[in-house]
Amino acid sequence: MEENPIVTKSFAFALRTIKLSRYLADEHKEFTLGRELLTAGTNIGRHIKEALGGESREAFPTYMAKALRRADETEYWLQLIHFAGYINDKEFDSVKADRKEIAKILTKIVKTSKATL
Repeated sequence: MEENPIVTKSFAFALRTIKLSRYLADEHKEFTLGRELLTAGTNIGRHIKEALGGESREAFPTYMAKALRRADETEYWLQLIHFAGYINDKEFDSVKADRKEIAKILTKIVKTSKATL
């Protein structure tokens, strides 16, 4: 695995969303929310990898902004899952903190990369 912190954190978060979506399906027979969470949570890392593999320097902030939008979307699905009673406060706070950390890093990356173009 790469030593880039945002790559490492987004990969770990993607694994966490995979496990949570599997838990929702196995334990609660909840497939719709799990699928939405899975898509949003794993696409954060996908957009980061696209940015780093980049077609051009100009495309970098666009892909990172897409990753940030997916992080925001993931927060929405996590809130629905939590308030629907599928995960408790402790689990929600933990995964929410991970998502927030990723979003903060992505926000800085997007701002910095746009400023240097």
